[in-house]
Amino acid sequence: MNEQAPLRIVLAKVGLDGHDRGVKVVSRALRDAGFHVIYPGLWQAPEAVVRTVGDEDADWLGISLLSGTHLTLVPRIIDLLKAAGLDHVGVLVGGIIPEADIPKLHEMGVSRVFGPGTPMTDIITYLRSEGSRTHA
Repeated sequence: MNEQAPLRIVLAKVGLDGHDRGVKVVSRALRDAGFHVIYPGLWQAPEAVVRTVGDEDADWLGISLLSGTHLTLVPRIIDLLKAAGLDHVGVLVGGIIPEADIPKLHEMGVSRVFGPGTPMTDIITYLRSEGSRTHA
């Protein structure tokens, strides 16, 4: 049998943003679709998120932001991923992100931005089509 292990995805709430309903919905949908989801909870520091990504041997990091701090926290996390030798991990951003900021996030290395109301099937399909960047 040549069965692949499920993709490992860390979903993170970074900074002081305490709104977690959306990330919990995404977490459950991904889990129900067969992904291995790690959600360490609210108020994570960028350093803690990157440590979790490494410890969990994650394929993807999904960052949920509703606080307007995406142009501050996302570059910090991407820099920390690079410094830790984890720049192969795919980065997704979800939440309330102004349209004008999406190209900036892509330039930083974010693979995809998913806004409010994105159908779960879109996220699942995207992850399945991209697959693992960590494991062959």
